[in-house]
Order: sequence, then structure tokens, then C-alpha cells
Amino acid sequence: MLSIDDISLRLGDFFLSNISIDVEKGEYIVILGMSGVGKTVLLEILSGILHSEQGRLILDDKDITREKIQRRPFGLVYQDQALFPHLSVRRNVEYGLRCQKKPASEIKKRVNHIAAELGIQHLLQRHPSSLSGGEAQRVALGRVLVTDPRILLLDEPLSALDTQARSNMRRLLKNIHRRGQTIIHVTHDYEEAISLASRIVLMENGTIIQTGSPDEIFRHPKSQFVARFVGIRNFFQGQLISAGEDGQRTATFTTDGIAFSISSKCESGPGFCMLRSEDVTLSSKPDRTDGLNKLPGTITDIIPSSLGVEVIVDIGFEVSAMVTRKTIRRLDLDIGNQVFVGFKENAARFISMAADGTISAGAPIPVFFSAGNRRQFTRTA
Repeated sequence: MLSIDDISLRLGDFFLSNISIDVEKGEYIVILGMSGVGKTVLLEILSGILHSEQGRLILDDKDITREKIQRRPFGLVYQDQALFPHLSVRRNVEYGLRCQKKPASEIKKRVNHIAAELGIQHLLQRHPSSLSGGEAQRVALGRVLVTDPRILLLDEPLSALDTQARSNMRRLLKNIHRRGQTIIHVTHDYEEAISLASRIVLMENGTIIQTGSPDEIFRHPKSQFVARFVGIRNFFQGQLISAGEDGQRTATFTTDGIAFSISSKCESGPGFCMLRSEDVTLSSKPDRTDGLNKLPGTITDIIPSSLGVEVIVDIGFEVSAMVTRKTIRRLDLDIGNQVFVGFKENAARFISMAADGTISAGAPIPVFFSAGNRRQFTRTA
């Protein structure tokens, strides 16, 4: 459907570099990254607000790299909605159709239809100043969707909403996607990405560092930055001692004088071991099960969270375990208690480090650019 081929653009000190993504019809792609990495710049290149210095945009075998914004079949919804304050909700939603010079009867029919789908019929006579954040975001979506865009471009659409409005908007976006709408959505919220994306494109320093399904990104991050960004708390620098040439996958990883077994075919050398908190178990006594690491430690903190309870254990270095409240009660866990930290060999992932200190499987340690480096644009009615 859409091929984003080697797109690059420099804006002051910021450089969007060599962006390539193939977007299939009906996909929900979430572009994930910290503020200032170029996510919105990419959307503005796709929409035609900006033009790249190199690379091409190919839509259904047609080169649209220099196509005018008015002739691109994309719809862009900004984080701040950019509704026209002097127009009613109905006039805001009608705006794109009026620009296309559609007949009045068709405009009325399509606006009423999209208003019903988005649940904003009762808002049509009101003005943006009287809307809540969630209502305004639905109106902004309606203004774009009524024009029947080939691709819906969303710029941080949930970031300004409260918890309930964010949950409602997620459900709405899922329904829009299920009806076949192709969506490219940028965000810095990895929970948002997990809940919505069919594919995630992770950006850092103006370039793509990993692409894959939510499961691939969050279970198998390819760099230290990716692991930290997606919330993997257990990330340890140390040394791998491989199993040798006998074909065995079990290797030994050492860090801060502590050694444990992991599954890895990497060669011996320095690197990082990462372990998801959800893959760490706690027990009151050691378990001798094959393939299971058991390390004694002391609980230093217990932190309730929306996913359960995070327990921090000092085993010579801190390990985070995400357990259920039932486990807390069953083991009578408390700060200062002695416990055993357990995890399977194949739950730990090793990322090797090159001799010069760089990580071989991913991007360099992050250097973030300020969003203020971007050129400013004025969107007018």
C-alpha cells in the first residue's frame, strides 16, 4: 500500500535519518519513541506539511513524494486537536468535505453518519470551547474520518486525556481499525502501543532501531535502550562465559561477583543480560528444578502497581520481580525478609557488546533532541 523508502530530513540540529517502513492495507502501526525523536516530523512528511530531502513515498505504485498536501489521501489528527474555535462541531466536521466541494446533501449525510459512529451527535451544535478533552478528540477524529482517508495519521492522540477518556478512545480506535482503516499512530506510551498496534516501529535519535509485533518488541528487545524504554527493569552489565563448541545453549553470566545460567549461543565476552520482571519468581526455599536459577536475597522494597506488586530483592545487585497480591500474602513477604529469586535459563536474554563498548544488536546509548529544535508551523483554517 504505502512504501516509506529511505526518508531523511534535517531541521536545525535534528536529523531524521533513513526511515523505511512498508505499510500494508489494514495495518495499525504504532511509531513509538521518546519526545523529540522525530515521530511527528515523520507524520508531517507523510501528510505533506514537510518534504524530505531524500527518499520516496510510494502509494499503490505511485510516487507521491512531492504531491501537494491537498492531494494526499491521508488524514492527520494532532495531539491538540486543532479544532476551529469559531466554528460549531458540525461545521468543524464538515470542513474537509466543504474544501472538497461536496454537495450539501452528501455533506449532511456523511457528517450525520460519522457523528453516529463516534457518538458525537449530541455535540454537533456546540463549540469546541465547551467540549471535554475526550469529546474534542472525537470531533477531531470525525473531521478527518468523514473525508474517508486511505491512511489515518494520529499524533499522540491519547496523551492529553484523563484515564477514563483514554480508555474510551482506545476502544474507539480499535473499532475504527477493525472496520479496515489503516492507521499510523505515534506515541511515547508503550502500554498504548501494546494495546493498539499490529506492528510497532521503535525510533530513537531520528532513526528506526527495531520493528516487529508487540510481542517481538517487548519480549525480545534488541538493545539496551529498547529494553529500558519498554520497562524492562532487570538489565545487568557483565560477562558471558559460553558453553564452548559442544552445541549446548547453556552459558554462564557473571555480574557483580554473582553467576547464573542463561540460554545463549553467543560467544564469550562482555554484554548485557536482561530479564523481565514477570519472568522472576520468589520462594521461601530453593528449588532444584533443572534449568532454574535460584539465588538468595533480601527484600528491599515492595511497590504496588496496576499489574500486581513489584518486589525488589538485593541478591548482590537489585532484581525486580512482578508478583500477584496472592503471592505476597501466601509467602508473607515483607521488607527485610530473606527469599530466593528464581528464573528459567531461557527467560534471560543476552546482548553482546563489541570491543569498543557499543552494543552489537541495536542502537547506541540514547542522546535525546529537544522538540524545540523542530521548525514551527502554523495550521490555519
